[in-house]
Order: sequence, then structure tokens, then C-alpha cells
Amino acid sequence: MARFAAGVVVVTTLGDGGLPRGFTASSFCSVSLQPPLILVCLANSADSFEAFDSCGRFAVSVLGPEHEALAKQFATKGTDKFASGGLSCTPAGLPAVAGALAELDCEVHARHPAGDHMILIGRVSDARLGEGAAPMVYYEREFRFLA
Repeated sequence: MARFAAGVVVVTTLGDGGLPRGFTASSFCSVSLQPPLILVCLANSADSFEAFDSCGRFAVSVLGPEHEALAKQFATKGTDKFASGGLSCTPAGLPAVAGALAELDCEVHARHPAGDHMILIGRVSDARLGEGAAPMVYYEREFRFLA
């Protein structure tokens, strides 16, 4: 699967006590236009698994090249992913990546176990487009950029 280029997103939610939680994912795609559904996959071993296993809503930020440091930060286990800034809040009050190419607010539609991951399906309740034009992609275990 390392030979399949995929877009990069940061997925965020609020856990117990309003604590922000999040992770970087390249397993993200559109599922349905009517209703508007997306999916993202999260490892069962992720630091934020419990928060996403019980949340009612989450946000997805589609990343551009300028977000490489945040993508790495949110992909690193055991770190404070929200410590270095570069974040904002969605209109729904969820944490998101400032200046993302696109930002989605989602209500949890379904969760499905899938091997060592969970498939999280969200119903998009709001979407906003950013100013950037070029996406970041993940290919051969590295973040890359389209020219």
C-alpha cells in the first residue's frame, strides 16, 4: 500500500473534559454524496483511539505542503499534538488546522472494526474551502508534494 499515493488529513475531536484529541491519516475518502458521508481509518493502538471510539462529532482538515510539521506532529505517538499552534476552531467548536485546504465538520454516522483499525464514517454537516491549491500526499512512507 506504500505505492498508493494518498492525501493527508488531520482528524480532530474533543475527548473527555473537552480535551482536544487528533491524529494524522492518509486513509480518508468520500463514501457518499447523498447523504454526504466520508470515512477515515484509525489504528486501535492510537493515543486518541478512545476519544474517537466514543465521540459524537469530529473535524477533518485536508493538508497542504505548508502543514508538513503539523502532519508529523499529529502522526507521532506520545506527543502533545496541540502544543505548537497552527490550529483554529471550526464553527462547531472543534479543533482544526488553520489554513487547511478544506475543513469538514462531521457527525459520527457509524463505526466498524476492521482488523487493527476502526473505520469511522462521518456525515458532513458543514464544509469550508481554504485558499491553498496544492495538496500534500503520502507516498512510500514519506510526505510529498505535487508540483
